Amino acid sequence: MKIIFSRKGFDSSSGGCPSPILADKRMLSLPIPDKRSPIKYQDIVCHEFNLGEMVSSLTNNKIRADYNAHLDPDLNVRSVQREAEWKPVLGQTDAAQGHLRNNDVTTGDVFLFFGLFKEVTEENGAFAWKRNSPSKHVIWGWLKIGQIIPVKADLSKLPSWLKYHPHLHGDRGNNNTLYIAEESGIFTYFSEELQLTLSDSKSPGMWQLPGWMHPVSGKTPLSYHSKLDRWQKNGDMTILNAVFRGQEFILNCADYPEAEGWLKGLIG
Repeated sequence: MKIIFSRKGFDSSSGGCPSPILADKRMLSLPIPDKRSPIKYQDIVCHEFNLGEMVSSLTNNKIRADYNAHLDPDLNVRSVQREAEWKPVLGQTDAAQGHLRNNDVTTGDVFLFFGLFKEVTEENGAFAWKRNSPSKHVIWGWLKIGQIIPVKADLSKLPSWLKYHPHLHGDRGNNNTLYIAEESGIFTYFSEELQLTLSDSKSPGMWQLPGWMHPVSGKTPLSYHSKLDRWQKNGDMTILNAVFRGQEFILNCADYPEAEGWLKGLIG
């Protein structure tokens, strides 16, 4: 089995800000803007909130409620209207999909979706960033792959419930691919167990990971992190200076037998 740490949602480059952690510790991963998508922010609901109102408030209307949103990965059945056969799904393409293919990601492997988050305050329905709250990388959802569908030109052969998905609208590249869930889930509440960023670090990309993840004794490192000077031991933990960009970081559990137990504990 492989675990894929998959960066998804708003950040400084895509969307221009983090996703919010509410005062009650609930997390809302904001999908990035996408002019080709048929879905608008105002069409999406998360918890009791309309994401159109949320993104408009948090970006000072730089991203308006009627802008189009790349709802992907799409994990929550209540986000938008669905056909009865709907299943959670992730789309990927271009270099990131090539990386998944080259590393033989397949059915049974698990995506762990993480993004940049920051605490917010709410007053009279308006949201604002909490003063002195640091931005941090947090795991917010997961998907176990049940089926992999290469997207071809003849879209009529795909199930009708998939036709809404952003990866079926516009030119998404020759290797455009959909990953259909066998199982999936969303972490509703923030907790320290879901936080990747080292506590008190000013850099969200400075990660604190389990000690067993340190790439020693010939073990294959997390992909895109082969330079050993990015890794250091800190007691029973591992510190990783994660690369700034990149979407899919792959861990081969064959080299890390502790990974499956850690994953099961995380997703419960």
